[in-house]
Amino acid sequence: MNFKMKSLFCLALVLGGLFNISAQDVKENNQSLFDDFTYRRGNSYRTASGKPGHEYWQNQADYNLEVELDDQQHTITGNVEITYTNNSPEILDFIWLYVEQNRFTETSRGTLTTPTNGNRYNGDTDGGYNLSNIKVDGKEVEYLISDTRMQIFLDEALEPKGNSVNISIDFSYKIPIEGMDRMGRLKVEDGWIYAMAQWYPRVAVFDDVTGWNVEPYLGAGEFYLEYGDYDYKVTVPYNMTVVGSGELQNPKEVLTKKQLRRWEKASKSKKTVYIIEPDEVGEAKTYKKTSGKNTWHFKMKNTHDVAFGASSAFIWDAAKMNLDEDKVGLAQSAYPKESDGESAWSRSTEYTKASIEFYSETYYPYPWKNAVNVAAEIEGMEYPGLSFCSWKSKEASLWGVTDHEFGHNWFPMIVGSNERKYAWMDEGFNTFINHFSSNAFNDGEYPSHLDKTRNIQSYLLRETREGIDNYPDVTNLRNLGYTAYYKPATGLITLRNYILGPERFDRAFKSYIATWAFKHPQPSDFFNHIENVAGENLNWFWKGWFYGNNNIDISVENVEKNENGYSIVLKNNGGIPMPVKLNVVYQDDTEKSIDLPVEIWQRGNSWEHFLETNKEIKKVIFDADQQTPDINSKNDLWINQK
Repeated sequence: MNFKMKSLFCLALVLGGLFNISAQDVKENNQSLFDDFTYRRGNSYRTASGKPGHEYWQNQADYNLEVELDDQQHTITGNVEITYTNNSPEILDFIWLYVEQNRFTETSRGTLTTPTNGNRYNGDTDGGYNLSNIKVDGKEVEYLISDTRMQIFLDEALEPKGNSVNISIDFSYKIPIEGMDRMGRLKVEDGWIYAMAQWYPRVAVFDDVTGWNVEPYLGAGEFYLEYGDYDYKVTVPYNMTVVGSGELQNPKEVLTKKQLRRWEKASKSKKTVYIIEPDEVGEAKTYKKTSGKNTWHFKMKNTHDVAFGASSAFIWDAAKMNLDEDKVGLAQSAYPKESDGESAWSRSTEYTKASIEFYSETYYPYPWKNAVNVAAEIEGMEYPGLSFCSWKSKEASLWGVTDHEFGHNWFPMIVGSNERKYAWMDEGFNTFINHFSSNAFNDGEYPSHLDKTRNIQSYLLRETREGIDNYPDVTNLRNLGYTAYYKPATGLITLRNYILGPERFDRAFKSYIATWAFKHPQPSDFFNHIENVAGENLNWFWKGWFYGNNNIDISVENVEKNENGYSIVLKNNGGIPMPVKLNVVYQDDTEKSIDLPVEIWQRGNSWEHFLETNKEIKKVIFDADQQTPDINSKNDLWINQK
């Protein structure tokens, strides 16, 4: 064997020995916690940077509605005409609509999946749609109704890229008393209050991710709808007031001269102005007519839904809202005398105005001219430009529900996410922005404590806890408040205050809203956009906090004195890695901050940091300000016992 061959042979033996040793001493790392977990590559419809692609599309649905409300039979009867525009690249042979009043029958999927002891989403079972005269472009067509969905078959396929059809449907139904805490009717001394939502057949979304989105309307899952322009007319008895999403088109036809003067005054007033005063409710002089019916006409542009309230019992007041630049709008409230009072609904318009103005200035300009709060037998439910809140709410609870429901105008009304699948993109994002609105209102009259992130420890320690990524109709209702509202909101607080910092986070979050305004983002679009604008790979955070049931538990295991300083030993006891912020307190009570990046956990769950110092350490604290929802505060602190 020559020298060269001998050398190669010896090298092979050495390397073989090393490989053999390492093969017996393999140490697993944490790379899987940092890997991609959603679709990251992008396409022509949705980019990898979390923006709509150059071929992004969404279909449009424009509505013309005319209905009549019968307060004796408690029914709605009318017609809807939908101009449906196919902007997709695909030929459509049929169109799916939602007919959600069919939820209120004995055999609906929602009724049959409601527990025998009931829940928040109870609904009457003697309702459901009567549908007739169903036409496309003036011709009767074949259709199929399946629970809360309706499939209309087109005689001629709808061509792509801007072609449209006109759908016409006559409909009627009995208005439920219990409408799943989203709509319905309430009897008060001066009449019925009708909270009208999901009140007409609505087109389902056809998108580039799922195609037709046709999940049934069960209860906890809310809505996912196409944008368009609305023109709707509501005919009611002469002595009923109607307030609705959008702008009233015919005030001179339905309001008295006195009410018109008050309306004009309110549109210029920072303070609340009565349009109908408490002692005027039920008086003959309060109404434009003395008998018969009135038709109230509303329009609203670029929205994906409308709702309205109607009653003979309404006190009605309003005030000016200051919106983007020189744009102004009108905040309004409608409520019965049972809700009146300075600690109750007399402040509703003040709350509505403050809420809309804050979000408009802070996040994205409010796009409509009116915001209406309606007192009803509903804990709280949002629709574009209109909210239903509990007629019994007062003080902090009324502020909280009003602010929350109007915050929804940004999520999901402006940013049109899929509430039926991803409640956290709706409720969680809104709960997050509510925190800042509440602390800003009236010098903190009703302060929020969402930034005390460890308040949710009790939930995070439950064996029955569920992940944020669960669909709302799958989640145990006892957990829904956390999975949809508080856990995602707490995650955003942690991301803003602890991981990225306010400047980076706020820029990215506002950019996300502006980028996806009046469009349909998916979860991956949100993740990708925040990362690209903030300049940070956050796979480990999205995966750990938003997908799964792992927790944050960082401990200061030990601190040992060495010749030139101290070795600080840290451990990640939870399944979610985090950057580590340490506060070192010396015996002379001076302090030092140490910030360690999240990458210290890529190789394993233990990390040793050397601190060079000639001072003696008194204590070392992880997350001294408690900005992370760490589940074990006891192991965050090391104290020198010497």
